[in-house]
Amino acid sequence: MIASFEGVFTALVTPFRDGALDEAALRALVERQVVAGNAVIPCGTTGETPTLTADEMRRVIAITVEVAAGRVPVIAGAGGNATAKTVALAQECAGLGVDGLLVVTPYYNRPGQAGLEAHYRAVAEAVDLPVILYDVPGRTGTALSPSTTLRLAQIPNVRGIKEASGNVITAQVLTAALARNPAPGGFDVLCGDDVLFLPMAAIGAVGVVSVTANLMPEAVAEVVRLAREGRYAEARERHLRLAPVHAAMFLEPNPVPIKAAMHDAELCTAEVRLPLTPARPDTRDAVRAALEALSAPTGAAS
Repeated sequence: MIASFEGVFTALVTPFRDGALDEAALRALVERQVVAGNAVIPCGTTGETPTLTADEMRRVIAITVEVAAGRVPVIAGAGGNATAKTVALAQECAGLGVDGLLVVTPYYNRPGQAGLEAHYRAVAEAVDLPVILYDVPGRTGTALSPSTTLRLAQIPNVRGIKEASGNVITAQVLTAALARNPAPGGFDVLCGDDVLFLPMAAIGAVGVVSVTANLMPEAVAEVVRLAREGRYAEARERHLRLAPVHAAMFLEPNPVPIKAAMHDAELCTAEVRLPLTPARPDTRDAVRAALEALSAPTGAAS
């Protein structure tokens, strides 16, 4: 079992070509992350999981596990809003050889804290894998409270949280409480938003679930490495240079902008599946401008 969840966890896009899964592109994308030393998360939000068939999900996870070949962890997205179906999906992912599960809070039906806790307990008890909680109320309509998260952290294989509420104070409450009362199996706080990584690292987050790393795996990994080493001045300089790129990746719903950028970089097509639509021209221009500014010499006139 993974000792700790630190570093970069790239939320992989799912590449399509002419409407179908582009397996060759997926293999190349996973290998890029392995070379950078980044863990990978197939079939998360960035992977357009709601639009994948069950067979496509299995294929994406199987290819990712095959290419990673144990060189970096593979953490499969395995969330849902029906507990029995989520348990079954978690068990299926375990059978495909993943190293852990990223489980989003149930969406649309908006359970209370008791329901959220029972949901996660059921998933954790059903698999012998690390489970990472995923709190993203902007997408799901419900939020894990810190007290619920800390109770779940007492379950040995509930090993961390992707904190994507956008609230750094929530992460601070969690890291402070865990410092006072460590979880029995270890529990790590991961930043769920590239642009907030550095402030969250300063209060105890040990890694990031990254969208930008699809395009720039080494650059994101360098920021995280420097922060983990306590070299905050260097980390800040690199983080601030990347910040406009991070922001540009959310000018439209994820993964529309990152796929547009990856198309420009000839890494995959820009195809997304309905109800998402391709990036608008102004979004493409803004993404390109952010990337061009990043490549300009430090201190160059704007």
